[in-house]
Amino acid sequence: MPLHEGPHRAAGHRLSVNPFYGPANPLGDMAEAPPTHQLPDQPMAPSTAHQLVRDELMLDGNARLNLATFVTTWMEPEAGVLMAECRDKNMIDKDEYPRTAELERRCVAMLADLWNAPDPATAVGCSTTGSSEACMLAGMALKRRWAKRNADRYPGARPNLVMGVNVQVCWEKFCNFWEVEARLVPMEGERFHLDPQAAAELCDENTIGVVGILGSTFDGSYEPVADLCAALDAVQERTGLDVPVHVDGASGAMVAPFLDEDLVWDFRLPRVASINTSGHKYGLVYPGVGWALWRDAEALPEELVFRVNYLGGDMPTFALNFSRPGAQVVAQYYTFLRLGRDGYRAVQQAARDVATGLAGRVEALGDFRLLTRGDELPVFAFTTAPDVTAYDVFDVSRRLRESGWLVPAYTFPPNREDLSVLRVVCRNGFSADLAELLAQDLERLLPDLRRQPRPLTEDKGAATSFHH
Repeated sequence: MPLHEGPHRAAGHRLSVNPFYGPANPLGDMAEAPPTHQLPDQPMAPSTAHQLVRDELMLDGNARLNLATFVTTWMEPEAGVLMAECRDKNMIDKDEYPRTAELERRCVAMLADLWNAPDPATAVGCSTTGSSEACMLAGMALKRRWAKRNADRYPGARPNLVMGVNVQVCWEKFCNFWEVEARLVPMEGERFHLDPQAAAELCDENTIGVVGILGSTFDGSYEPVADLCAALDAVQERTGLDVPVHVDGASGAMVAPFLDEDLVWDFRLPRVASINTSGHKYGLVYPGVGWALWRDAEALPEELVFRVNYLGGDMPTFALNFSRPGAQVVAQYYTFLRLGRDGYRAVQQAARDVATGLAGRVEALGDFRLLTRGDELPVFAFTTAPDVTAYDVFDVSRRLRESGWLVPAYTFPPNREDLSVLRVVCRNGFSADLAELLAQDLERLLPDLRRQPRPLTEDKGAATSFHH
């Protein structure tokens, strides 16, 4: 049996204790209420802090009943476990976490193949925190390509970007932040998104590109990307202007490839230079992860790609954010691996079936008029019928909230500010059973709403949290 001697030095080595392991303040935990807008003086037991935070969060809405958001609210437990195991990995440290970086590369390759890049091996792309960052990156690439082609006139000339007035607010931010003129095609009549010919007519020598939306957030409809490219082809034939197209496929780029395979909207169109999507929307991953892809290296100017080596290796990076967890990228790869094409097709078809079925139930009530039916994105918008005067969509939204349903009501942008609608987003996890419960609750509210003397909502801006 080995013999062990005690320390030879009187002052032996001490063990380091993580401050989190230290004692809290038992009496303070029992008697003191911590401040809410400044740091408390003393620590508290982890169970106490957990309960205080959890109690307050009970007042949030139920994410599964939030029909305003496009963002994924349900994933399999196995995905949650993977995300928990990877939340401490920093995506930017690609040399330290090479397998996480490899999973990101595989996701880019899969998307390039899914979106019919001419050569998926040469397509370039990256993960982002969501479609907002992806759109900023795509816009930056468009502007830089335009500036290089017009080096003799820029910075004197002011660049512009053409898009429908229905674009997500991130595009307005891009134009504001990067000093690009936003040229917006308004809505007209029953057309609630961009008109290809109207967009083409707004293009000139200072146009850096045109944005097509595959799945408008306002009503779930696809914009006609192929018709847009054809209109721009005609502009080039007539004027020589070569205007690229970016497809904002935040939602539709993860729906159309599976359910609308004959729809040509992606890299099959030579004029499409870049595409983005939100992995955390119909990509079926918890927030936040997005993806930006360019058809080839030429579409992404090399000078926009930074190379850093202080993290342990030469690393090209193109992003607005730097540090972020690798968990969402890993979850995206898991979902791609887990579902495959057939699995995604089944999930998205189920969501579309729920949307079209629920839209039919709403229409059958007789009090509402459908703008869309959920047969493109699994999303539909509806307004009150012309003969309904006792209540409006804001009253409906408010009353549905009493049952836990979060259904946004909002006014359309120019030139349809006269139109206010409700919109329902059907995501994976919003089942046919839940849709039936929503239809029943809506039907149950109608007698009370019909008895109102007039619409009761005074402040339309405060009636809903939907502002894009």
